[in-house]
Amino acid sequence: MRVRDLHSLEDFSDVVALQRRVWGSGYDDIVPVSIFAVSVKRGGILIGAFDEAGSDGDGRLVAFVYALPGLKHGRTIQWSHMLGVDEDYRRSGVGYRLKLAQRDRALAQGLDLIEWTYDPLQVPNAHLNFARLGVVADEYLENVYGTSGSALHQGAPTDRLIAAWHLASPHVTLRLALDATPSSSLVARDASVADAVSVNEMREEGPWLVPSGEPALERSDDRLIVQIPAGFGEMLQQVPDRALEWRMVVRRIFTTYFAQGYRCVDFLLDRQRGRGRYLLVRKQDD
Repeated sequence: MRVRDLHSLEDFSDVVALQRRVWGSGYDDIVPVSIFAVSVKRGGILIGAFDEAGSDGDGRLVAFVYALPGLKHGRTIQWSHMLGVDEDYRRSGVGYRLKLAQRDRALAQGLDLIEWTYDPLQVPNAHLNFARLGVVADEYLENVYGTSGSALHQGAPTDRLIAAWHLASPHVTLRLALDATPSSSLVARDASVADAVSVNEMREEGPWLVPSGEPALERSDDRLIVQIPAGFGEMLQQVPDRALEWRMVVRRIFTTYFAQGYRCVDFLLDRQRGRGRYLLVRKQDD
């Protein structure tokens, strides 16, 4: 696998084609060649990963990450608009490699913050963002993109968390360093959640995990746990009513506790039980 910056019209056309493969033919928010052509000349970051197997050149573009400069409270940041990975490469680690390359480019520009949105019910993305990259989040956006034409979204509300990646912070540098030694990271993280209180529960209903009872929205503990099921994408496709139920529950939890001064700082994946746990802490306690 080769990772490099993308800068030619041919590169941009390849990214457009990859977007259609990743998000489906009905997706109508494709970033076109013309936007790539001008944005990368003014600080945009566009990086691709190529499968070089059996090729004398770059090989086939299988993943990309795209960010463009933005302003937050008067400071320049990078807004990471897209990370797209071909379906056959989604468990290869290429997304992580692209994010690290993106971090390097932003730091070289003298910037220390990259932000992006992601679906808080997508367990693989939550694990990558919090557990491996070290993002934090305290902003929840309701239906920010409106109804999506992508087959991946199935018309569900496009609620998103804003992931804030403070590139040079101790939290991020430590998380990146520990990523190569997950057993050490696990010990520290288990200790940090030992006294956290879960604000929601789930139960099995056939092959699915579904919300059980009302979430606890009046807790004031220093640390809280928010539980979500794995397989939300499959749930969207097969039992969309259950997916919508999860969307509404998670929306209520995050908007309530963010308004009360909590911040999401970690995500713990339980592959065996098919679920994950967000760790929320009071901002003065993180």
